[in-house]
Amino acid sequence: MNDQKAYQRAKKRAEAKVKFYRHLAIYIAVNILLIIINFSTSTDHLWFIWPLMGWGLAVVLHALSVFAFSDESGVTEKMIEKEMEREAAKQH
Repeated sequence: MNDQKAYQRAKKRAEAKVKFYRHLAIYIAVNILLIIINFSTSTDHLWFIWPLMGWGLAVVLHALSVFAFSDESGVTEKMIEKEMEREAAKQH
């Protein structure tokens, strides 16, 4: 049963990483297109910067949620293990 839980956690983390990389790829492709459109139509006003920064912030937050602050962090696992040990000690 423990192997199944570990597999499910690993699968969830892998899927989150795939979603992030897909988001990053779309962000890069769309913003390259917006830069091309901006420079081909007008260089007086560089409007591509606004979606680049706004969406870029979303990509950074997505990266943080996947890589830095995921629900399956080591801290959470340690807390669960401690609680399980406390419960086991109460029963003995």
